[in-house]
Amino acid sequence: MAQKRILIVDDSELVLVMAKDALEAAGYEVFTASSGIEANSYIFSPRKPDLIILDVMLPMLDGNKKAKLLREKEFSREIPILLLSSKSEEELRHMVVESGADGFIRKPFTNEGIATRVRSLLG
Repeated sequence: MAQKRILIVDDSELVLVMAKDALEAAGYEVFTASSGIEANSYIFSPRKPDLIILDVMLPMLDGNKKAKLLREKEFSREIPILLLSSKSEEELRHMVVESGADGFIRKPFTNEGIATRVRSLLG
């Protein structure tokens, strides 16, 4: 079985490195992008990701709006999306409903926490 591909989109290099290390250790193939625009080169490629983790506070186009846009496009509609933020759980639950995302991960996260959350969506 092919390795599942995960795209992490965050404007913090530290968060990208920590999340990538945690998910690669859990056996996933991980790609990173620092903006929603940069993420498009991965999302709209023949080898699109199996799951996208989107930071809520991205420059230019925030993760919440990006998730909404991805849900509107046939090519990306079925890709599971997790929002990533340090916002309150209540705010994140609202954003998940509003954006059509599949859930959220709160910052700061643990390696096991992020891997478990991803595993729950990808199996």
